Amino acid sequence: MDEPGGTQARSDLSALIGSRICHDLISPLGAIGNGLELLQMSGASESPEMTLIADSVTSANARIRFFRIAYGDAVQNQMIKGAELRGALHGSYQGSRLQIDWQPEDMLRSTAKRGFLALQCLETAMPYGGRIRAVDVGARGLVFEGSAERFAYDATLWEGLTQNGPWDGVRPAQVQFPLLAELAREAGNAISVSRTDATLTLSV
Repeated sequence: MDEPGGTQARSDLSALIGSRICHDLISPLGAIGNGLELLQMSGASESPEMTLIADSVTSANARIRFFRIAYGDAVQNQMIKGAELRGALHGSYQGSRLQIDWQPEDMLRSTAKRGFLALQCLETAMPYGGRIRAVDVGARGLVFEGSAERFAYDATLWEGLTQNGPWDGVRPAQVQFPLLAELAREAGNAISVSRTDATLTLSV
């Protein structure tokens, strides 16, 4: 049995590890970007290879910004701007099969963390593409509605969100589910899930 505060201590440690990894990855990506700029300033011609590298660096930076919010440390009462959230989302999902309609503005970083994890949960259920609309409903938290022609709905994972487990057999690509459930429990927020043939709605 966990000691009092043991589960929260582990989630805090996981967040610090996530922040550290993101921080350490930013530097080499920045160096690659700076190297490309120097090549361009030296008169090097734009080639398909350079364009591919530049696009890959831009995409990687956006994903790291996304992961830093979703898996990094969220200092108590720290705010994050809506523009920063939309920027991370735009870069992360640009060119993907998913369209993200993020309507919330400035919010607590801890709320944004749960929101980005919720997006990843829906992304797992929408491998064929679709649209996700995010709305801030104030004290009731955030509501995400996924619309798609087809869903890959794993009942064990989605029922685990509302029941906080069990999480036996969860794969690395599914870690957002138990993490979101734990963070919602710590924040005192109830998670609800509803679905139809064409929609999947998650409230966190």
